[in-house]
Parts: sequence; C-alpha cells; structure tokens
Amino acid sequence: MSSAVPASESPNSPSNRPEADQNDDQETELLSVSWNQDYGCFAAGTSSGFRIYNCEPFKEMFRRELKGGGFGIVEMLFRSNILALVGGGANPEYPPNKVIIWNDHQCHCIGEFTFRSDVRAVKLRTDRIVVVLDRKIHVYDFNDLKQLHLIETLANPRGLCCLSHHPVNLVLASPATHRGQVRVEHFGLKVTKLISAHESHIACITLTMDGLLLATASTKGTLIRIFNAMDGTRLQEVRRGLDAADIYSIVLSPNVQWLAVSSDRGTIHVFNLRVRAGGDDAPDQHTVDGDSLIMAGQNPSASPSPLLASNTGANANSSLSFMKGVLPKYFSSEWSLAQFHLPEVTRYVTAFGAHNTLKIIGMDGR
Repeated sequence: MSSAVPASESPNSPSNRPEADQNDDQETELLSVSWNQDYGCFAAGTSSGFRIYNCEPFKEMFRRELKGGGFGIVEMLFRSNILALVGGGANPEYPPNKVIIWNDHQCHCIGEFTFRSDVRAVKLRTDRIVVVLDRKIHVYDFNDLKQLHLIETLANPRGLCCLSHHPVNLVLASPATHRGQVRVEHFGLKVTKLISAHESHIACITLTMDGLLLATASTKGTLIRIFNAMDGTRLQEVRRGLDAADIYSIVLSPNVQWLAVSSDRGTIHVFNLRVRAGGDDAPDQHTVDGDSLIMAGQNPSASPSPLLASNTGANANSSLSFMKGVLPKYFSSEWSLAQFHLPEVTRYVTAFGAHNTLKIIGMDGR
C-alpha cells in the first residue's frame, strides 16, 4: 500500500530547515553513499544532511547541512538537480517509509510517496521512479507519479534492484520469489525472464547501461556470474575466492571490458570480461533482441552462435585447469587479473573511471 502526492512545498524540506555549522564534520556520521547512473558523481547521506561530489576532477559540488536531519538514501538522477531522499539515522529528516522527490535547484518537492514499511532503495531514470521495499518493488511514471507496475520479491533487506539507462531498452532486474533466482523485466517487450543464477540467496546484482548483460553474486560470495539478460544464458563465471565473503558491490566498465567486485575481505578484484555488447568498435549500438552480444575478438558472421567463442580474456587460471572435468570445478575457475587490498574495517563500493581507473568509496569517509 502506498500513496503518492504531487508537487508541494514540504515544511521539513532541506531548504526550509536552518543550516548547521559546516565545520561540524567530526560530529557527522556517514549513513550512505551511492553513485549516479554514469558513475561520474556520487551522493553521501549523513546524519545531518547530504553532499554531492564530482569524481573527475574530485570536488564537492554542494551540500545541504541540517540541524539533526539524517538521510539514509540519497539517489541522484544523472547530473540533474533531481534527487530522491529517504530519511535515516538516529534522527531522520523524513520517516524511513517516505520517499521525497526533490528539485534542489528550485528548492521544491516534486512529489512524495508513503508506504507501510521502510524503503530499502530508490532507483531513478528519466522516465521512471522505482521504490524497493522488503518484499515489493513499485514502479512509477516520473511525469504523473502514477504506479505502473508492482513486482513481488523474496525478502530483500539489501534493497537489491537495478535499472538500465538506455532510452529504448527499459530493463529492471531484482530478486525473484525463489532463492537464487533473478527476475528480469523487459518492459518495452513486455517480457519477464526468470534466471536461476545461484543456489544460495542473491547478494548483489548489476546490469549494463543498455540492460543486455546481468552480473550476479550470491550470499556465499565466491563466484560472480554474467548472463545474457534477454534469454538467461550464462556467458561467463569468475571466481573471487574460495572462502565465503559478503559482496558489497559489482560494477561493469562502460566498455564492458572489465568487472570489479568489492567485499568484506578487504580486496577489490578486477576481472577481464570475454563478452562485449555490440563489439568493441560499436559501443553506442544497442538492440533489444540480444543479438548484439558477442564474445571478445569474434566476428558474429563467423560463427552460428556468437555468444560462444574462444577465451581471449587475461584472467588467471590454475596450472591444472587443463584437467577440467577430472579435478573439482575450483581448479578450472577464472581468477581476477588484478587485486587492490584495503583495510577490512569498513564497507567499500567501487566504480570504473576514465582510462582504466577505479574509484573506491569507503563508508569510513575515505
């Protein structure tokens, strides 16, 4: 059950609350960090407001400091002034079951949604607002705030959900109603695809910008799998490690050449992907039938199955991988080609920057 309220000036809006002393950083608790859709910016929700940062070059773009108002979710819409805000912390600015769609340039509330349970996540694209609850996902039209879809999920305390951001391919991925299963909604095609990704519960998911590729990890945290989001075909499997880990983030590089994973083990793993969307020479070409997915180095016309091709990746393999099918699966795994070691004291999320660089944010504020 939810209610949506159109544009109004909220009495508790960030513009109408007195600003706190901006030198109180030592008393400010970081509650959340989230990338914008192209990973060029990120938002930080704190116990007394929120801050928006540009990544390259790194600088603080603006902040809204309040006397005691915390934000547990701050979701950007690319580089626009539109934000989705949800209260958080010991003294939330808004109830944790309410979503405020905020125009920071006009200091104006575009709309708000109120639910019977706490909001786990909010995802935005230019034409949709997606609100994730513990067992439901609500999809709204951005123009009139009317609900378009309601998706049932398993218990989803992590708020797992991801959206494509291609103007034509509107794709949403989320946990399904069965353990280890991912539900992929292709709204433009009116097609729902259920993918049995893991035996354990889903811990992390991500889509490429065009919605053609899906990457997943389970609560076991040892394997990351990449799927064709259209037909559910498993295209590649890489191994983070042998011991269980809590996966914090999975990210695919814009050119779909690399995949990075962060976990509670304090190591960022980077893998080479053997799958390309549209080929290396056509990063801006997209289709909705999955035919643009090809393996690296392959000419689609040279093989009847462009999704199956030789491994041109540079991921590490066991010296015993030639005995695949005889030794346990562990020995034939693809391992990361690079690792970055960080202190195991905080949660990290990562993204790819320009020129094959990584951007890493820690919940300790670094």
